[in-house]
Amino acid sequence: MMGVDAHAAPGGSTGIDPEEAGVVVCWLSCTFLAGSAPACPLSESAARMVFPLSVTFPVAALAAVLEAACGYPPALLPAIGHPVMWIGALIDMLDTALNRPDFSEQKRRMMGILALILIIGVPLWVTEAVLDLGSRALPAPLMLGVQAVAACTLVAQKSLWEHVRAVGTGLRQGGLAGGRQAVAQIVGRDTAALDEAGIVRAALESLAENFSDGVVAPLFWTALFGLPGAVFYKAANTADSMIGHLTPRHAAFGWAAAKLDDVVNLPASRLAALCLILAAPAERRAAARAAVRRDAPRHRSPNAGWPEAAMAGALRLRLAGPRLYKGVRVDDAWMGNGTPDATVADLDRGLVLYRRACLILVGVLLVGALLFMIPA
Repeated sequence: MMGVDAHAAPGGSTGIDPEEAGVVVCWLSCTFLAGSAPACPLSESAARMVFPLSVTFPVAALAAVLEAACGYPPALLPAIGHPVMWIGALIDMLDTALNRPDFSEQKRRMMGILALILIIGVPLWVTEAVLDLGSRALPAPLMLGVQAVAACTLVAQKSLWEHVRAVGTGLRQGGLAGGRQAVAQIVGRDTAALDEAGIVRAALESLAENFSDGVVAPLFWTALFGLPGAVFYKAANTADSMIGHLTPRHAAFGWAAAKLDDVVNLPASRLAALCLILAAPAERRAAARAAVRRDAPRHRSPNAGWPEAAMAGALRLRLAGPRLYKGVRVDDAWMGNGTPDATVADLDRGLVLYRRACLILVGVLLVGALLFMIPA
């Protein structure tokens, strides 16, 4: 499943404050290290979800290959929905129950922290129960496959490719109207007045950012912690996309979700930029690297600027910059120093770059899986 543009619109998530990030990182550590706390009643249960890298890397590699080849079966959507939809339903319920307009700002922030614990804790509890049941009934190799199949539903390589390619198809077959309609499916900005360059830039920005958030990040957390890592990340990321905004309703309630998402996406955004730089044509790698170094820190998001700047430098374009959200102009910094006049041909080149970056990522996971599976 793909999210919309994660640029912080008026009311998007804020950057990382070191002290606040420390609190979030501490909580994050406790979530995964609960198994080492003898006084914790969940310690035995949490310990069963800690897998060695000889398991988690193969799970991540197999999940990446499966998702790239098959994607999420369309027939399952009307039948059972999608895991992100299940998490979203939980978030909606908690938002309604705990985010009361009559609460003070401090109480709403505390309720938001409680909601985030439940948003992450409930899916992890369900995951643990399924893995525990499966491990009692199935041999270890089959359970590795079960983890991979489940984890691949939380990765978006194929759907991201299809959604962005549809923008190019829309422009070619339906002109500006077709392009605007297609790009509106993957971005949150106003699209009604976008020209061809604006449509293509929006699609490329979404491609770069969702490569980080929807592909690299879930596979990174899977490689570290197996299926529980993927579930943890997707719950945190979905919480941020739904409540991590600076709107009057969610500024306090979604504070913890926004901060945690900033932290858990830090490594993935840097890895995504590296993959895009390596995937760039040899003569453009230095420019892509320079764009990241120069422009990524200028982005309002602590993470989005990294893959966007790499994409811009590799394609000789300028991405990001000013845009409209619900009629409000947002003056973001430009990523890259090329031309802002992007064309459909540039979108095609961006998709080629994306496929190469995905191949590099999958290659690293496969090599890591082989290395960790070989006995010392």
